[in-house]
Amino acid sequence: MFPSTSRDAGREPWADGPSSGPSGPARGYPPAPRTGPAEEEPRARKGPRRLRKGGPGRRPDDAPDEAPEEEVPPVEFRRPLALTVAGFAALLGVGLVLGAQTAGPGHRLPFAVIIFGVQLLYVLAWTMAMRPPALLVVALVSAGTAAIADIAAVQSDIAGLAPLGYAAVAGLVLGVLGQLVRRVDRVRVTDSLGGTLLIVVGVVAFASLIVLSRIPKGTQAITVCLTAAGVALLVARLTDAVAPWPRLAPQVPRGAAGVVVGAMLGTLTSAVLGSYLVGFTPTSAALVGVVTAATAVLADLAVGYAEAGRLMAGEAPTMWVARHMQGPLGGFALAAPAAYAMCVLFL
Repeated sequence: MFPSTSRDAGREPWADGPSSGPSGPARGYPPAPRTGPAEEEPRARKGPRRLRKGGPGRRPDDAPDEAPEEEVPPVEFRRPLALTVAGFAALLGVGLVLGAQTAGPGHRLPFAVIIFGVQLLYVLAWTMAMRPPALLVVALVSAGTAAIADIAAVQSDIAGLAPLGYAAVAGLVLGVLGQLVRRVDRVRVTDSLGGTLLIVVGVVAFASLIVLSRIPKGTQAITVCLTAAGVALLVARLTDAVAPWPRLAPQVPRGAAGVVVGAMLGTLTSAVLGSYLVGFTPTSAALVGVVTAATAVLADLAVGYAEAGRLMAGEAPTMWVARHMQGPLGGFALAAPAAYAMCVLFL
């Protein structure tokens, strides 16, 4: 017999409380989705490190220690060296200015001989300092290019820079080919292309002074411009010997005061000369003088930075005399075409 009453008899149908039966889901229906707050993600463990196989344990957030940077000690200033370079710059400027005074119509050969001597000094200093591959080949080709450029500057019918440009291109091609012949030097020919270009173009730049002496007002322009460049180099080096501050770089023993004061006094000197030379005024002389003076001191400074870069790259220092002649020679080499451009454009 079945009981007369069911199990749920006596239970109030409106009761809100939970059923006393099992808490599982109703048969045949999926469990209802949870609507409560999501469970928190487990926090990263901050406990002690656990040893791993093959090495000590470490946390993922541990950063490797950075190696301390090695400080390069600054290069000391040497006063006797600065005075020596200043004296060489002054002698070089005086020689070029006095040589320009010997040039006249039909008498360019003495000035060309002086220019050729300066070009040989330039080739010696720059090849020994930069040491390109096939050094002897580059030196001989550069000396030959200097001779050809001087002859072209003296013998050409029209005073211009076109023959000098042809000589520079020919010298550069021959210098590169001379390095390609030797298998040992062939690997470094790309790296030495810039050095060969500087040497060849530098010797040709000095020949532009011979061309400048053949045009009207050319000799006066050489006097004004090269005097300004010489005074700028001289004062810059003397200032470095007395007050080398503020220092431009730890590896370069040069001060900013020398560069600025040298350019200013070079410009002042050119303005004073312009008041005495025929065809110039103080304003026009100061204009051409400031360009050549600034060009000379900046080229001299750039040579110091290049030498410091070679030493930091691990290259062995070369001949002492050649390294310190390089700056003034480079300054006058860059001032020569600047003087020609200023004379042609503004005078």
